[in-house]
Amino acid sequence: MSTETNPTWSLQRPSGMPSHRYRPFHQRVAFDLPDREWPTRRIEKAPIWAAVDLRDGNQSLIDPMDTDRKRRMFELLVKIGVKEIEVGYPASGATDFDFVRSLIEDDAIPDDVRIMVLTPARKELIERTFEALQGIDRALVHLYTATSRLWREDVLGQTTDGLISLVRAGAEDVLRGVESLPDTDVRLQFSPETFSLTEPEVALAASDAVSALWQPTPEQPMVLNLPSTVEVSTPNVFADQIEWMDRGIAKRDAVIISVHPHNDRGTGVAATELALMAGADRVEGCLFGNGERTGNVDLVTLALNLHTQGVDPELDLSDIDAVRSTVEYCNQLPVHERHPYGGDLVYTSFSGTHQDAINKVFRKREAEAKAQGIEPGEVMWEVPYLPIDPHDVGRSYEAVIRVNSQSGKGGMAYLMKTEHGLDLPRLLQVEFSQVVQARTDAEGGEVTPKRLWEIFSDAYLPGSTPPWGRFRVWEHRTASRPDGTDELGIQLDVDGQPQSLTGVGNGPIDAFVHALADLGVTVRVDDYVEHAIAAGEDARAASYVRCSIDGRSVWGVGIHENIVRASLDAIISAVNRASRG
Repeated sequence: MSTETNPTWSLQRPSGMPSHRYRPFHQRVAFDLPDREWPTRRIEKAPIWAAVDLRDGNQSLIDPMDTDRKRRMFELLVKIGVKEIEVGYPASGATDFDFVRSLIEDDAIPDDVRIMVLTPARKELIERTFEALQGIDRALVHLYTATSRLWREDVLGQTTDGLISLVRAGAEDVLRGVESLPDTDVRLQFSPETFSLTEPEVALAASDAVSALWQPTPEQPMVLNLPSTVEVSTPNVFADQIEWMDRGIAKRDAVIISVHPHNDRGTGVAATELALMAGADRVEGCLFGNGERTGNVDLVTLALNLHTQGVDPELDLSDIDAVRSTVEYCNQLPVHERHPYGGDLVYTSFSGTHQDAINKVFRKREAEAKAQGIEPGEVMWEVPYLPIDPHDVGRSYEAVIRVNSQSGKGGMAYLMKTEHGLDLPRLLQVEFSQVVQARTDAEGGEVTPKRLWEIFSDAYLPGSTPPWGRFRVWEHRTASRPDGTDELGIQLDVDGQPQSLTGVGNGPIDAFVHALADLGVTVRVDDYVEHAIAAGEDARAASYVRCSIDGRSVWGVGIHENIVRASLDAIISAVNRASRG
């Protein structure tokens, strides 16, 4: 991107922030991969998921998990299908050590789950780590050492050669620890921590030094975990780094390449997906992205991103609200309302144009399913503004569309149909949306389905008592005449006084219009729509009429168990609305 002065047509000006104090990534680490291949690849299978909620996630909490919350988190991870779970850093203190022991002694680890424990490359800490694992059937031991120039020189006080020696010594100590667990299936993992800021040659030398000692095989592979401990570049650069390691690592067929991205630049998910395209086999992260600073990469988002591409995520997130509830309890942190897939509002549209598009496609899907003789849920999912079917993760359609001052006719029509069974004609949708718009502009905030019904009832349905309008229907009777016309006898309430009328016409509606003419009320019915609400004994009829009254076009609505009565009520609704101005 050019750093030249903005063109004359741009109104942007320098911010005054000290951006010159920061070096871009390419000036910190000399690296380039001009023949990269990952951009043309696709992710076609779920990676190995490794959850670090109980260690990396836990250490970032304001209130770290107690034993009960740790068990709840562990059980949740097992339930949704995570097979590799980092449960702690047992050499760091009694809390993590005792938790690892409790899982083993309580026989709480399923046969198909491998727990992972973390240790730095220090002999006494490695020994303590293996003490915690005594009696376990299956485990993964994770050795790490920071390798980037800043860490090795300013934090560890090591030269590159000194770093490699430190790594070898740690790897040898781990092998001695493995010998102390002769009956345990132990998988080993090495992380050149701060990999993303490490010169590629140094990261490769450290990794190859470890694999040369551990001697992995395709049948007994090791894990090489490549962390972006602090996210420092655009995701494409991280993908280049992973592809470079994928090409160059010794014993590649015996190495599981893993990534451990953080989200400091807000691109952790993108970096992970590109890393998988670049050759990574495994991902370490946390549910809903908990972790230090801006968090670890979010396993829920990654998994459901795969789901939306037709790839089985191999994690069961079909009850996303239960997963979220447990995570919020364990972490004592809320999941944001706009969090992908799990937030309260992520399947909700307030915008009128969005709502109208969703409403139209839902109707089309229903028609397609009916034509094919299948359920709507069996139709391939392609719905505007909804990348995933909320039903897939245990959400309903009830909150897909919500109404506020930005909403349009489509959203209100959708709610009236899904919540109340009323399939409003298009022109009535337009009219009602204007009614709701006026209310929301005056009242502000969201209009709940309950409030939407109250607004609709107040505008279109006669209340149980006056003064909703001048007219109210009490009783009616119809009779067919020899000449083919219908005679309608009707008992009305007019301005609070009983009034009996009789009308004759081509059907009850025409007869009623003629009867109203005797009261000086001139009505012309221009449009009429009716449908059933529900079915069986509880079925009711909904009638919608568009009438011309005193030169105005006015809609009326009637709802009743009797279809004729619903039609008469709809005409009275229109007459009353016209009289209200």
